[in-house]
Amino acid sequence: MTQSTDTNEPTIRLGNERDIDDLMALAIMATEENAFVRPNPAKMAQMIWGALTHQNGLVGVVSDDPEVIQGAVLLTFGETWYSDERIIEERAIFIHPDYRLAKTGLAKKLALFSKRISDDFELPLIIGVVSNARTEAKCRMYERLFPDEKAGAFFLHNARTGEWK
Repeated sequence: MTQSTDTNEPTIRLGNERDIDDLMALAIMATEENAFVRPNPAKMAQMIWGALTHQNGLVGVVSDDPEVIQGAVLLTFGETWYSDERIIEERAIFIHPDYRLAKTGLAKKLALFSKRISDDFELPLIIGVVSNARTEAKCRMYERLFPDEKAGAFFLHNARTGEWK
C-alpha cells in the first residue's frame, strides 16, 4: 500500500508489529507536544498495537527511508457513543520534528491516506484538531483536503496542549 515507486519520494505503508517501538517513541513525542492531560504509555501501546494488528484500526507510516519512520497516522475503527454504525477516527497525525521543514508534505500524504481508507472501507471518517500550537495551519490543511466537509470545532477549557508536564 505505497503511494510511490520513486525511492526519493516519501511513501506510505501499513504499519506492522515490528514498528511498535518506533511508533511508541513517536507517540510519546506527540503527547509531549499535543496532549492536554498526562498520557498513559500502556494505554497508548494498547491502542497502537490494536491498530498495528488490525484489531481496532490501521497505522499509516510515511517515510522516504524504509529504516526510518518520519511520521504516522493512527486510525481506529469503532462506533460513536450514540450509534452502532461503524466509523473511522483519525486519532493523530504526527510528523517527527526532524522532518517537518522538508517540503515533502508528509502530513498531507497521511491525511490523504486517511481519506483513502475511509473511501475503501466506505465508512465515515472523523478528524479533529486539538492543539494550541499551529492550529490554524493544521486546520487549513484539512480544509484544503476536505473542502466543504468541515463539521464543527473543538474547544479546550481549563487546559492547554503540551502543558500537562
